[in-house]
Amino acid sequence: MILSLFRKTTAPEPVYAVYRAIVAQSRQPRFYADWAVPDTVTGRFDMISLHLALLFRRLRSENAGQKDFSQAVFDLFFKDMDRSLREMGAGDLAVPKKIQKMGNIFFGLLAALNEAMDRKDLSALEAVLCRNVFDGAEGPHILALAEYLLTEDARLATQSADTIVNGAIAFEAAA
Repeated sequence: MILSLFRKTTAPEPVYAVYRAIVAQSRQPRFYADWAVPDTVTGRFDMISLHLALLFRRLRSENAGQKDFSQAVFDLFFKDMDRSLREMGAGDLAVPKKIQKMGNIFFGLLAALNEAMDRKDLSALEAVLCRNVFDGAEGPHILALAEYLLTEDARLATQSADTIVNGAIAFEAAA
Protein backbone atom coordinates (compact mmCIF):
# COMPACT_ATOMS: atom_id res chain seq x y z
CA MET A 1 0.00 0.00 0.00
CA ILE A 2 2.68 2.52 0.97
CA LEU A 3 4.66 1.71 -2.18
CA SER A 4 1.78 2.94 -4.32
CA LEU A 5 2.56 6.46 -3.09
CA PHE A 6 5.93 6.29 -4.87
CA ARG A 7 4.69 4.76 -8.10
CA LYS A 8 4.37 7.04 -11.09
CA THR A 9 0.85 7.04 -12.37
CA THR A 10 0.40 7.54 -16.05
CA ALA A 11 -2.72 8.25 -18.00
CA PRO A 12 -3.99 5.70 -20.50
CA GLU A 13 -2.98 6.18 -24.15
CA PRO A 14 -6.38 7.59 -25.27
CA VAL A 15 -5.97 10.44 -22.75
CA TYR A 16 -2.54 11.23 -24.21
CA ALA A 17 -3.89 10.99 -27.77
CA VAL A 18 -6.70 13.48 -27.12
CA TYR A 19 -4.40 15.82 -25.20
CA ARG A 20 -1.83 15.73 -28.03
CA ALA A 21 -4.59 16.53 -30.55
CA ILE A 22 -5.71 19.48 -28.42
CA VAL A 23 -2.16 20.81 -28.12
CA ALA A 24 -1.55 20.36 -31.85
CA GLN A 25 -4.77 22.21 -32.71
CA SER A 26 -3.88 24.96 -30.23
CA ARG A 27 -0.54 25.52 -31.95
CA GLN A 28 -1.99 26.35 -35.35
CA PRO A 29 -0.20 29.43 -36.67
CA ARG A 30 -3.42 31.16 -37.71
CA PHE A 31 -4.40 31.74 -34.09
CA TYR A 32 -1.24 33.74 -33.54
CA ALA A 33 -0.49 35.17 -36.98
CA ASP A 34 -4.00 35.83 -38.29
CA TRP A 35 -6.12 36.21 -35.17
CA ALA A 36 -3.61 38.07 -32.98
CA VAL A 37 -3.60 35.66 -30.04
CA PRO A 38 -0.41 36.62 -28.20
CA ASP A 39 2.33 34.15 -29.12
CA THR A 40 3.47 33.89 -25.51
CA VAL A 41 3.32 31.30 -22.77
CA THR A 42 0.05 32.85 -21.63
CA GLY A 43 -1.38 32.93 -25.16
CA ARG A 44 -0.50 29.27 -25.67
CA PHE A 45 -2.05 28.41 -22.30
CA ASP A 46 -5.21 30.27 -23.35
CA MET A 47 -5.48 28.38 -26.64
CA ILE A 48 -5.03 25.00 -24.98
CA SER A 49 -7.58 26.06 -22.35
CA LEU A 50 -10.12 27.01 -25.02
CA HIS A 51 -9.75 23.65 -26.76
CA LEU A 52 -9.93 21.79 -23.45
CA ALA A 53 -13.10 23.70 -22.68
CA LEU A 54 -14.57 22.46 -25.95
CA LEU A 55 -13.74 18.88 -24.98
CA PHE A 56 -15.22 19.31 -21.51
CA ARG A 57 -18.36 20.85 -22.99
CA ARG A 58 -18.74 17.82 -25.25
CA LEU A 59 -18.33 15.30 -22.45
CA ARG A 60 -20.02 17.16 -19.60
CA SER A 61 -23.40 15.45 -19.86
CA GLU A 62 -22.07 11.99 -20.53
CA ASN A 63 -21.64 8.98 -18.24
CA ALA A 64 -19.24 8.59 -15.33
CA GLY A 65 -16.55 6.91 -17.46
CA GLN A 66 -16.50 9.87 -19.81
CA LYS A 67 -16.36 12.29 -16.91
CA ASP A 68 -13.41 10.29 -15.57
CA PHE A 69 -11.79 10.66 -18.99
CA SER A 70 -12.29 14.43 -18.83
CA GLN A 71 -10.70 14.47 -15.39
CA ALA A 72 -7.73 12.46 -16.68
CA VAL A 73 -7.20 14.94 -19.54
CA PHE A 74 -7.47 17.84 -17.09
CA ASP A 75 -4.92 16.20 -14.77
CA LEU A 76 -2.56 15.60 -17.69
CA PHE A 77 -2.90 19.25 -18.75
CA PHE A 78 -1.85 20.52 -15.34
CA LYS A 79 0.90 17.93 -15.06
CA ASP A 80 2.19 19.26 -18.40
CA MET A 81 1.90 22.86 -17.14
CA ASP A 82 3.84 21.90 -14.01
CA ARG A 83 6.59 20.35 -16.15
CA SER A 84 6.69 23.40 -18.43
CA LEU A 85 6.98 25.82 -15.51
CA ARG A 86 9.85 23.81 -14.08
CA GLU A 87 11.60 23.75 -17.48
CA MET A 88 11.27 27.54 -17.62
CA GLY A 89 13.05 27.76 -14.28
CA ALA A 90 10.24 28.18 -11.78
CA GLY A 91 11.35 26.97 -8.38
CA ASP A 92 9.76 24.18 -6.39
CA LEU A 93 8.05 26.62 -4.06
CA ALA A 94 6.68 28.82 -6.85
CA VAL A 95 5.24 26.07 -9.06
CA PRO A 96 2.24 25.10 -6.86
CA LYS A 97 1.21 28.75 -6.52
CA LYS A 98 1.47 29.29 -10.26
CA ILE A 99 -0.47 26.10 -10.98
CA GLN A 100 -3.19 27.18 -8.55
CA LYS A 101 -3.41 30.56 -10.29
CA MET A 102 -3.57 28.84 -13.70
CA GLY A 103 -6.33 26.57 -12.40
CA ASN A 104 -8.34 29.57 -11.21
CA ILE A 105 -7.89 31.27 -14.57
CA PHE A 106 -8.93 28.11 -16.39
CA PHE A 107 -12.07 27.57 -14.31
CA GLY A 108 -13.06 31.22 -14.69
CA LEU A 109 -12.62 30.99 -18.46
CA LEU A 110 -14.54 27.70 -18.60
CA ALA A 111 -17.49 29.10 -16.64
CA ALA A 112 -17.71 32.28 -18.72
CA LEU A 113 -17.26 30.38 -21.97
CA ASN A 114 -19.94 27.83 -21.06
CA GLU A 115 -22.40 30.54 -20.18
CA ALA A 116 -21.92 32.41 -23.47
CA MET A 117 -21.80 29.26 -25.61
CA ASP A 118 -24.82 27.66 -23.96
CA ARG A 119 -26.80 30.73 -24.99
CA LYS A 120 -25.07 30.78 -28.39
CA ASP A 121 -24.50 34.47 -27.64
CA LEU A 122 -21.78 35.58 -30.04
CA SER A 123 -21.34 39.03 -28.49
CA ALA A 124 -21.02 37.54 -24.98
CA LEU A 125 -18.49 35.04 -26.32
CA GLU A 126 -16.52 37.88 -27.91
CA ALA A 127 -16.54 39.70 -24.56
CA VAL A 128 -15.20 36.57 -22.81
CA LEU A 129 -12.40 36.25 -25.36
CA CYS A 130 -11.61 39.98 -25.29
CA ARG A 131 -11.29 39.91 -21.51
CA ASN A 132 -9.55 36.55 -21.09
CA VAL A 133 -7.43 36.00 -24.19
CA PHE A 134 -6.80 39.45 -25.65
CA ASP A 135 -6.36 41.41 -22.40
CA GLY A 136 -9.03 43.92 -23.37
CA ALA A 137 -7.78 44.58 -26.90
CA GLU A 138 -10.50 44.72 -29.55
CA GLY A 139 -10.58 43.88 -33.23
CA PRO A 140 -12.09 41.63 -35.89
CA HIS A 141 -9.85 38.76 -34.85
CA ILE A 142 -11.98 38.29 -31.74
CA LEU A 143 -15.08 37.64 -33.85
CA ALA A 144 -13.12 35.15 -35.97
CA LEU A 145 -12.01 33.23 -32.87
CA ALA A 146 -15.53 33.31 -31.40
CA GLU A 147 -17.02 31.95 -34.62
CA TYR A 148 -14.31 29.28 -34.73
CA LEU A 149 -15.18 28.16 -31.18
CA LEU A 150 -18.89 27.91 -31.99
CA THR A 151 -18.09 25.93 -35.14
CA GLU A 152 -15.77 23.56 -33.27
CA ASP A 153 -18.32 23.15 -30.49
CA ALA A 154 -20.88 22.06 -33.10
CA ARG A 155 -18.30 19.78 -34.78
CA LEU A 156 -17.49 18.05 -31.50
CA ALA A 157 -21.21 17.59 -30.77
CA THR A 158 -21.39 15.35 -33.85
CA GLN A 159 -18.53 13.15 -32.67
CA SER A 160 -19.31 10.10 -30.60
CA ALA A 161 -18.28 10.46 -26.97
CA ASP A 162 -17.07 6.85 -27.06
CA THR A 163 -14.83 7.63 -30.03
CA ILE A 164 -13.33 10.59 -28.17
CA VAL A 165 -12.78 8.54 -25.01
CA ASN A 166 -11.02 5.94 -27.17
CA GLY A 167 -8.51 8.60 -28.23
CA ALA A 168 -9.88 10.09 -31.45
CA ILE A 169 -10.98 13.70 -31.58
CA ALA A 170 -11.27 15.71 -34.78
CA PHE A 171 -10.90 19.45 -35.05
CA GLU A 172 -11.02 21.57 -38.17
CA ALA A 173 -8.03 20.96 -40.39
CA ALA A 174 -5.34 23.60 -40.39
CA ALA A 175 -6.03 26.35 -42.88
